[in-house]
Amino acid sequence: MLHDPGSYAPPLSIRDITLGQQEKDVLRKLAEELTVIASLPAQAEKTELWRRLNDLQSSRPMVWINEIPWHEMNVDDELTLRTFHPWARELETRLRRTLYQARHMPADMVVSDFIECPLAIHSTDFGIVEDVDIARTDAASDIYSRRFRIQIREPRDIEKIRMPVVTHDEETTAVVHDAMVRLFSDIMPVRRVGQTHIWFAPWDYLIRWWGVEEAMVDLVERPEMVNAAVERLVDAWMTELDQFVALNLLSLDCSNTRIGSGGFGYASGLPGEPYDPARVLPLNMWGCSNAQIFAEVSPEMHWELALRHDLRWLARWKLTYYGCCEPLDRKIELLRRIPNLRKISMSPWNDFTRAIREIGDRYVFSFKPSPAIFAEEAWNPERARASLTTVLDRARRECHVEIIMKDISTVRRDPRRLWDWARIAMEVAQEGSHP
Repeated sequence: MLHDPGSYAPPLSIRDITLGQQEKDVLRKLAEELTVIASLPAQAEKTELWRRLNDLQSSRPMVWINEIPWHEMNVDDELTLRTFHPWARELETRLRRTLYQARHMPADMVVSDFIECPLAIHSTDFGIVEDVDIARTDAASDIYSRRFRIQIREPRDIEKIRMPVVTHDEETTAVVHDAMVRLFSDIMPVRRVGQTHIWFAPWDYLIRWWGVEEAMVDLVERPEMVNAAVERLVDAWMTELDQFVALNLLSLDCSNTRIGSGGFGYASGLPGEPYDPARVLPLNMWGCSNAQIFAEVSPEMHWELALRHDLRWLARWKLTYYGCCEPLDRKIELLRRIPNLRKISMSPWNDFTRAIREIGDRYVFSFKPSPAIFAEEAWNPERARASLTTVLDRARRECHVEIIMKDISTVRRDPRRLWDWARIAMEVAQEGSHP
């Protein structure tokens, strides 16, 4: 996600990267280990399976784990950092987590055969940062409770939402790229990567500025004000996207890039035509949207105060993904208004019988099992298996399915629960699969 509504990030500025020999050795060793995994035949096999899924020609359900409680996962110091330079530590974290997941809970994870060098892109964001009181149960976790201080109360407050300005620090990108090439060019290729998939979710932002109860009341009492706020925020996102295009900062996401709240983006229809490898456009990529706070909002109100605004954004992309945690089983007919829709999120709060019937084989059924099973006092692998088979016994016959385990707040400091779940999910997914 490009933005974080909870904070403002200043532009990244790096003018020199000087590492000690020990730091270089650490990073190079990790890259060498990654090269071995990336070269395995399984990577190409899984890539093709993801492509077939997203083409609605799936062979079997696909499985991926995301949003992992990394602060609880360190076993045998596999995640312990050994570099000191801030840039090196960030890169080391990325490499170690990729290797860790590939070793212990790969499922259908695909490992790239290159190392990404992200472009030093910065956006001034949307003018408002959430103002909250927080309550933590674990100081090491980034999962915590929040009470929002309201910043949008009256129509005039909508003007607080500003049009963002995008910049690219080409010197920082060059410095980082040169450092990575010196480190890794004889081990793995280094590839500059710009902005890939964009998490577009206006209501994720508005609810933090507006207040949950206050926003829900205003859906009924002040819909004109709500529509005006959503419209302005969509304008801001569109303004930002136009700048990505003008500055040539977009990169393809038909790869092992997460799409929406689901799995990877491989698809035969992407990048599509017209396509210029030197200038990626939104119509070569995936879009997404959701309105998670609308869980109990009627389809009519969902359309009026969310989806009809989202269509301006969604129309710019070749394929789209809709939804996250909100139940959508009663809104599939509404979602059919999205002409380029390919995948629909199916969180644990859906009526899966209805959802399977409504989705059929027209879209990818992006199934999200409940992560609550990891938080129980005792780990119960048979119950984990049963929770998957209950849904998949029917869904796999009627739908194209991906199984996405996400939103994992805790594994009770027992990482092997997640390793075990990955093994079980793959066994279930491969039952009755066909080539």
